[in-house]
Amino acid sequence: MQSFKAFITKEFKQIYRDRRTLLVLFGMPIIQMLLFGFAIRNEVENARIMVLDNSRDEVTRELVNKIDASNYFSVAGELQDINNIETIFQQGEIDEVIVFENDFARKLERGGQPAVHIITDASNPNLAQLIQQYSSSIILDFQQRMSPAGTEKRGIRVHANMLFNPQLESVNLFVPGLIAVILMLISTLMTSISITREKEMGNMEILLVSPLHPSQVIVGKVLPYLVLSFINVLTVLLMAQWVFDVPFRGSYSLFLIESLLFIFTALALGVLISTKANDQQTAMMVSLAGLLLPTVLLSGFIFPIASMPQVLQWISNLIPARWFLVIVRSIMLKDSSLLFLWKETLVLLVMTLGFITLSVRSFKVRLE
Repeated sequence: MQSFKAFITKEFKQIYRDRRTLLVLFGMPIIQMLLFGFAIRNEVENARIMVLDNSRDEVTRELVNKIDASNYFSVAGELQDINNIETIFQQGEIDEVIVFENDFARKLERGGQPAVHIITDASNPNLAQLIQQYSSSIILDFQQRMSPAGTEKRGIRVHANMLFNPQLESVNLFVPGLIAVILMLISTLMTSISITREKEMGNMEILLVSPLHPSQVIVGKVLPYLVLSFINVLTVLLMAQWVFDVPFRGSYSLFLIESLLFIFTALALGVLISTKANDQQTAMMVSLAGLLLPTVLLSGFIFPIASMPQVLQWISNLIPARWFLVIVRSIMLKDSSLLFLWKETLVLLVMTLGFITLSVRSFKVRLE
């Protein structure tokens, strides 16, 4: 019993002295609670909309002000031409467009049924459906207020249209997102483990004293995973089209080039993790526990980023998968070109260069 007690005491001391273990034991549950508590939301807040007002009368202005005054929507501006709606959605800055027909107020006063067209971006079907429901609810409430008790109700015909995914098939939302999640986790995890394995087994010291330059050692370890990750892109793309019947409306060449850029980003992050970790367990813990939840919850893969608290929206900007997910969905579902995706591409390029720079500075040519 004395030996057993001494062993238990030793285990407690060992855990207490290991800060990484303490972080996993106490830090991860807190982080998970915060992420699941705040990021998983179905309500819509501050959805960005634009208005195409062909009537420009007092009633339409009042209705637009009512929509803008709610917590659900934020009017970003007015459109002048209905032909620009698809271009606006391709830019990814607007969630909904509301179109009023001509002579809206006059038709309403004469007992007619003027039409309001609600057009949403259904590349994210869950968000599009919620936005349409909220918009329709506000318009119907406005209609009831316009019709005093005892008078004939004035009718407003609401026509809801969804672009890019009119059937609201959730597979069109999740399958493109899976490409980003798979590449992020697999590429980062395998790269970090591959390099730390050499450290753990004592082979890294042999490699560093070999005629190979340290940069050649790193490239040699990373290159196979670059090829395998690109094969994963092709496999997932074929499955998306043949198995899940997800449409691909954009450029294949642009998609593959953007995928290569994201693979470089994930591999560079894996190398950075390997320069900080001394064993496979630590590298695996950081790659999986540190990237899995943020990638799934904060990238927009399942839950809209606009509905998250402002702090989590800022944190999501640091998640590489967030930017690649916008690129994948825009190319596959919207036929967006580089003209509309240059910002996301630039962010990934800056992240890649930043990870490489930090990796080079952190890489030790001498093992401790």
